[in-house]
Amino acid sequence: MATPMEVLPANFRVSSPTVALFVGALFAFAAICTLGTAIYNLYFHPLAHIPGPILSRASRLPYTLCMRNGTIIPYVRKLHEQYGDVVRVAPGEVSFISGETAWQDIYGFRTGKNKTGAYLKDRTWFPLPVNGTYSIIAADEATHSRMRRNLSHAFSDKALRDQESLIQGLVDLLVHRLHEQVQEKVPAVDIMRWYNYTTFDVITDLTFGEPLYCLRDKDYHPWVNAVFASVKAVGLIAARRKYPMFDYYDRVKGIFTDTSAAIRKREEFFALVSSKVGNRLEKGSDRPDFISQIVKNDGISEKAMSRDEMDSNSIILMLAGSETTATLLSGTTYLLLANPDKYKKLVAEIRGKFQKMADINVEEVNKMEYLIACLQEGLRYYPPVPTGFPRVVPKGGDTISGHYIPEGMAVYMSQHAANHSTRNWTDPDAYVPERWMGDERYKNDNQASMNAFSFGPRNCLGKNLAYAEMRLILAKVLFNFDLELTDVSKNWMEGQKVFTLWEKPSLMVKLHPVQR
Repeated sequence: MATPMEVLPANFRVSSPTVALFVGALFAFAAICTLGTAIYNLYFHPLAHIPGPILSRASRLPYTLCMRNGTIIPYVRKLHEQYGDVVRVAPGEVSFISGETAWQDIYGFRTGKNKTGAYLKDRTWFPLPVNGTYSIIAADEATHSRMRRNLSHAFSDKALRDQESLIQGLVDLLVHRLHEQVQEKVPAVDIMRWYNYTTFDVITDLTFGEPLYCLRDKDYHPWVNAVFASVKAVGLIAARRKYPMFDYYDRVKGIFTDTSAAIRKREEFFALVSSKVGNRLEKGSDRPDFISQIVKNDGISEKAMSRDEMDSNSIILMLAGSETTATLLSGTTYLLLANPDKYKKLVAEIRGKFQKMADINVEEVNKMEYLIACLQEGLRYYPPVPTGFPRVVPKGGDTISGHYIPEGMAVYMSQHAANHSTRNWTDPDAYVPERWMGDERYKNDNQASMNAFSFGPRNCLGKNLAYAEMRLILAKVLFNFDLELTDVSKNWMEGQKVFTLWEKPSLMVKLHPVQR
């Protein structure tokens, strides 16, 4: 076989005109292809009629850069402020803030003769699970329905009543640990960290039959950092898939620096969860946790899950049931402390209703109007999942909020942009729980534009658990303590980046035990 040098011209040199000509031709070809694609995207693409900035309509580069550097939230909000209800944020991707129609059009039940098929999840946003089996989040319609029928029992009202003692025990331990911090004369605590300890302990206790013992050990379990890294990896993988140039860039950069740490953490986390599922299955028992509910459906074909499906769904339970609730609690706590009049009003409601902590339970906190309004306003102002939930327009195309969108395009409601738009809300950048209590000043608020737990047949199964958990935790913390923001956290929300979820700094507060 001839060597490469034997098939090249005898006068070939690395610096020869031949090489220069080849490289020049290669760059010229790439430039022509890039320019041609941009021209097509701008003027001939099926979404050419949807408004948006020239660069975003021509290329995925601006959007993907914002995904990678964590600035996607202010970017999308700015686009909607400039272009209106519907914006083409990338060549094949459209964002909406017209929630009174877009939620139903994109995420609602697809029934009736004028409706097309279902809007399926845009899987380019979801990396293939480590074991190759999609969870309920990205499953096809038939698989999603089967999984949802199985898991719905674990999140039923009856299951929540059965689980309440487990949740209460961990919330009480949180309060006990905070009292210890005071006794140890700790000048300020990171309340966000303590919320995380609690929500991670709750979700692992309910999923695997025992907590991570973050509250017991007063520290993050190694799993918690693995969860954070796994969430971040989802966004990075999506960016690489949507704009392959970044995949090539990371591969080259990886020769010199480690660019795959988050990906490895994701794989390690999956292995840990799979091991935990295996341990829980070996234990058996009828303990009122998620695994026991799943196993009960094992012999029912229309509900049963394979072991791989159990593993993949346990990952989702861990991610969705921990960090999101802690984020909402952290955001609401900050907003209350930054608005002393709201804080004072909520504290009066909590301490006026309960005489002792043992009286605070799920049934009672679900009756507290101002507590519920404060958390609802927290969800609006600081949604734990601030981006959209991407869907793909089905065959034949469809009309969304009055705009025809061709088949195969990615569409979604952008939560943070919709929640902070003057189109939908009076004083959108003000924290006003009263807007949820019939205050006349906010009668024109478009409350239908907000669905923090998504909408339709794929909405969040665990929202009742999340509501119960966040109400219990906030009520018990504020029953026991007055909180005070430290100077270092005065501007806590400023400049936070988003990598699928918010990347948050410590929320430092001083604790003052309530004297009774």
